[in-house]
Amino acid sequence: MMLDRRIRARALSVLMVLGLTAAGAAAEAPSVVAFAGLEHYAAADVQLRTRPAAERQVVFIGDSITEAWSATDPSFFGRGRVNRGISGQTTAQMLLRFRQDVIELEPAVVHIMAGTNDIAGNAGPYDPGVTQGNLASMVDLALAHGIRVVLASVPPAARFDWRPSVQPGPPIAALNAWLRAYARSRGVVYVDYYSALSDGADGVSAELAPDGCHPSLQGYQRMSPLTEAAIERARRAPAARR
Repeated sequence: MMLDRRIRARALSVLMVLGLTAAGAAAEAPSVVAFAGLEHYAAADVQLRTRPAAERQVVFIGDSITEAWSATDPSFFGRGRVNRGISGQTTAQMLLRFRQDVIELEPAVVHIMAGTNDIAGNAGPYDPGVTQGNLASMVDLALAHGIRVVLASVPPAARFDWRPSVQPGPPIAALNAWLRAYARSRGVVYVDYYSALSDGADGVSAELAPDGCHPSLQGYQRMSPLTEAAIERARRAPAARR
């Protein structure tokens, strides 16, 4: 009987610890709104939806490489081009905010450039299948709402300063091969920034990306003509397969 009481007491103690641990984890875990960054552009999206459609013809969704594009080369945006990049984000986070920051703006074209932070492990160990699924889901959502798609390659990087243990060259090349094939299979436009920026050794020159990842003004200016051509192709293309 005494042994039974001790077992019950120990079990109760373990359950209490587990309960406190779970409660603490729940308290520390970010909300979906915070994880997705839904508040980042919420007010701007509301305002933009009241403006003429001509001011939101092309939405760019992505991470810091997209977000920094506006600050580095402001002349590229405006004229109906809307930047919805958020620094540090993975494809999972972009997928969560895709409705708010893309679909509800009702653009003609969406430019999707994502995968760098997945490979870096910003939200956990990189799983190629999960990243591919997130990208495919964004394409599915766009096509289901009549939005043409430009699917961009991941730009080259031989290193990530914020994740020095990661060797990004091979996984970037593999993801880009998948992106190219997937774009072809869905009938959407693929734009190859990797080839335009690559130094031929998995990386990019300091002139085009001083930190080895994020483009300089010269880097963005090398990308821009490819972007404009891809957007025009997307506009003129027949309706893609849903």
